[in-house]
Amino acid sequence: MTTTTGTPRTTLGDGLETSLLGYGAMGLAQVYGAVDEDDALATLHHVVDVGIDLVDTADLYGQGSNERLVGRLLADRRDEVTLATKFGIVPEDDTYTRMSARNDPAYAAEAVDASLHRLGVDVIDLYYLHRRDPRVPVEDVVGAMADLVRAGKVRHLGLSEVTAAELRAAQAVHPIAAVQSEWSLWSRDVERAVVPAAAELGVGFVPYSPLSRGFLAGGLAGAGSLVGDWRSNLERFRGSAFEANQALVAVVRGIAEERGATPAQVALAWLRHQGEALGLPVVPIPGSRRAARVDENLASLALTLDAEALAALGELADGVVGARSDRSDPDWVSDTRE
Repeated sequence: MTTTTGTPRTTLGDGLETSLLGYGAMGLAQVYGAVDEDDALATLHHVVDVGIDLVDTADLYGQGSNERLVGRLLADRRDEVTLATKFGIVPEDDTYTRMSARNDPAYAAEAVDASLHRLGVDVIDLYYLHRRDPRVPVEDVVGAMADLVRAGKVRHLGLSEVTAAELRAAQAVHPIAAVQSEWSLWSRDVERAVVPAAAELGVGFVPYSPLSRGFLAGGLAGAGSLVGDWRSNLERFRGSAFEANQALVAVVRGIAEERGATPAQVALAWLRHQGEALGLPVVPIPGSRRAARVDENLASLALTLDAEALAALGELADGVVGARSDRSDPDWVSDTRE
């Protein structure tokens, strides 16, 4: 099934249909440096113009400003967008340099109303729990989220960075449409347990940072080019780790050049192949500030990788230097998810 633009579509869990590639709007929230809001809005309109309808944001990004920006898009094009947002991470100080998870049912009810107001809509298509607070049983928070569905404020539920056991417990309370976690050529821990559980339960997977926060796109000149960019805090983007990881990007670039593609297209095509091999729908949400990058990413849907390329790419994760996240990360991961 395709959109009027010809963009392929798929169905996640709970009957949620969406484009086969989504868009992550976090990068429009000044986490990678200053953003011109009008330019950002133009990029969002281009995303929808080319048939990408899954637009992903969160209440945390830009202290709510990212939701307000997406709301400007929705004011004109609500019927063309499958809207995803998240709750459950709260800052511990005014600088947003440390964060914690909050999952109590009262907060879920408070957070959804605040997001609906910022977005300027009556209902959210896909509402994620952004991070788990282990002090609150997952059944309790998902039960509260199910109340939001019954109230007509949310259509489908999602979970981000959960364990396989948490996903199973949640699914027993209410159908889960999607799990969102980091998943890429360089970040494959979810394949151990969470991905198999999602496939078994009929839950779709929405990989964030499918290009490893831009590293796999091959356009970063060096660690010094990230001054003022929060990625400079991450191990993979610092000093000798950056240089070691650049060597892995060179492998992706070589495979791309042999096939008349770009490194980003190869990385996204690899994820699509992984979803097919592991038996579940996968909708990556790469983000970009530029329309040309959106078009480049979308073209990955036409790229097929042969067995030789898949074998070479499958070895890369073992060589990555540095952890994928820390507590300065807007998509911080509290621990290893199994």
